[in-house]
Amino acid sequence: MATAFTNRVFGCVVIKSVNSNYNADFTHQPRTLPDGTVYATDKALKYTVRNYLKKAYPDEKVFYFKTFSAELQPKTLDENYEQYFGAYAKEKDAQLRRSVAKNLFECIDVRLFGGTYAGKTNLSIHGPLQITHGINRYVEGIIYSEQIMSPFRNPGEKSADSTMSTLGTQSKLSEGHYVHGLSLNPHNISDLIELSGGQTLNSDDITKVKKALTQGATLYDSAAKSGTENELMLWVQLKPGSMLVLPSFVELISVDVDRIIHLEKVAEILARPAVSEQIEKIELYYDSTATNISGAPANATILELTQ
Repeated sequence: MATAFTNRVFGCVVIKSVNSNYNADFTHQPRTLPDGTVYATDKALKYTVRNYLKKAYPDEKVFYFKTFSAELQPKTLDENYEQYFGAYAKEKDAQLRRSVAKNLFECIDVRLFGGTYAGKTNLSIHGPLQITHGINRYVEGIIYSEQIMSPFRNPGEKSADSTMSTLGTQSKLSEGHYVHGLSLNPHNISDLIELSGGQTLNSDDITKVKKALTQGATLYDSAAKSGTENELMLWVQLKPGSMLVLPSFVELISVDVDRIIHLEKVAEILARPAVSEQIEKIELYYDSTATNISGAPANATILELTQ
């Protein structure tokens, strides 16, 4: 039976991308910071999580995910709400907000990530699970483009006799290892849960999101993202009631030219007595056949990505 989950968690997720484009910008190039560092937004990882949850657990409600009407148009926020929960109750605004919040907490992605709701009423839910942008920590990050050909002629071609089909380009990253930081604080939603009577984050949710964070990117295998896979997840769960604050692991992790993921700096922090005494467990997920780790934290339980 599922129980309420109240522990705070720190960690990271590493996404490997080889000859792939994990998170393109609107020009279809891999995203880069002003200094040229390749990165991915938090939304890229969250999308793979939502997509995994929707496919692996069809009975779960995943609210913030694109769905289409019978006319193949993306649904509005209100249309999506009514699909899951029926017509809005005829209530005054204060009561309507409570009703909408209670319904939204039936959705696993809202219990995890929160969300901004601007439909018949307005709500802002600060989700327990916060994910940072993913920074490529591999020593090299080479972007290249290649020409591709469409099987169809451009109808705007001036010459009616043109036999040339349309040419285009696609851009990919030769290799990248994106590190997303994560932190989980179930108390972010405790006040709204109490006021609305909604469903709280529970142990089943945590089991499911761990699977999504370790398998979701590999599952989502489009043409552009072929070659993008889950590589590692580090999950540091604190003891109940702990108020320990840890720094982001993103800048502490590096990946060298031999594809060895270095965790020594993270392990050093976790080994400090003032830190280690407040840790309930450390889980390290990776494929031991495909991934090499250096400096894994002491006392970490090593688990396969597919567990």
